[in-house]
Amino acid sequence: MLAILAFTMIATFMTLIMTKRLSALVALILVPTLFALGMGFTAGLGEMMIAGVRELAPTGVMLIFGILYFGLMIDAGLFDPLIKLIVRLVHGDALRITIGTVVLALLVSLDGDGTTTYMITTAALLPLYRHMKMDVRIMACLIILSGAVMNLLPWGGPTARAATALNLDPRDVFVGLIPAMAVTAGWVLVVAWIFGLRERKRLAALHQAAGTDTSGEAVVAQDAGDVNARRPRLMWLNLLLTAVLMTCLLLGMLPLAILFMLGFAVALMINYPSLQQQRERINAHAGNALAVAGLVFAAGIFTGILSGTEMIDAMADTIIACIPPALGPYMAPITALLSMPFTFLISNDAFYFGMLPILARTGAEYGISAMDMAQASLVGQQIHLLSPLVPSTYLLATMAGVEFGEHQRFTMKWALGSCAIFLPACLLLGIFPLAV
Repeated sequence: MLAILAFTMIATFMTLIMTKRLSALVALILVPTLFALGMGFTAGLGEMMIAGVRELAPTGVMLIFGILYFGLMIDAGLFDPLIKLIVRLVHGDALRITIGTVVLALLVSLDGDGTTTYMITTAALLPLYRHMKMDVRIMACLIILSGAVMNLLPWGGPTARAATALNLDPRDVFVGLIPAMAVTAGWVLVVAWIFGLRERKRLAALHQAAGTDTSGEAVVAQDAGDVNARRPRLMWLNLLLTAVLMTCLLLGMLPLAILFMLGFAVALMINYPSLQQQRERINAHAGNALAVAGLVFAAGIFTGILSGTEMIDAMADTIIACIPPALGPYMAPITALLSMPFTFLISNDAFYFGMLPILARTGAEYGISAMDMAQASLVGQQIHLLSPLVPSTYLLATMAGVEFGEHQRFTMKWALGSCAIFLPACLLLGIFPLAV
């Protein structure tokens, strides 16, 4: 019964936000609260909610100061040369823009952190998309599809979780997946090609002279904020500061939230020394920071209730109990299929540390190795980033100016396409077996 109510709650939540009946912020708070009260979890409900908020608090702080930092860099003009270069390369062609979006997102995603990837790629590409009057949903879709492929890097999170849960080396798990990742990256380029042809045709029909302007200066002036805030003389210093910050992020020298707080404080002091200038820059980006942070803390309530009421455990136990013994030899592809909905409906930690060990033990009884199970469990990451429980996805939607539910509706079928490419690629390339 608890599992049925949990699945009903999640279905209700998804329906409400995807049909635009409620905003994601409101639904994340009210839906789990009402279901928990209806199920009789009145005692300790507050503690569950605050525990979830507390768990996501470092992420919320990191996103607040990450938005402020990269917003400051955009204001100062750090990305202007990159925008101009991209504009010159694409020559106002929608197809080149969509292909370039994927290439840039794949490269930037090498740092393994979705938040910085979304900030950098959106800062570089959003002015161009707006100037060309292209659909910004395409940009958000291509960026998140590219990020999903690169999310499997050993330092990206999911691979390390799967390896840790099964006592494996993350590098070994990752190396085996590289061929399938390459195939899936090729699929994302195909999606970009499809979008590019569509946009090229649509823009040609508009007959607008502005759509053919390839001037980098025009794009920057039109869409990249207050020109009075530009600091071209400090560009190299800002670039050095950003490079140092990214290096510290990769090396894990300090927690992400602390690094972004320090980076923002230094950048603000260097670029805008007067108190009035500092207030103006903070106010300019406070709206985005508050919107994203609010969603993160609201997601904490959702995850806190899911965990505190043990709905996550009930869902996992129910699904595992439904697997008949006759399907035991197929546990690797079954795990891959289960990873799609479960890494979307629950957190990565809950799936990889809660469900995967149980699935792996079941697979081991039929001779399926832990490595096969770990690699199979990562198939669902191609859709995981669209989960309402992933804080960085709210950042991408907010920066792109797209409603979260609309972003899910637009991107979902293409993300499912990535799963439909990644899973067969793994099987055909022998990364894990169909059956033993």
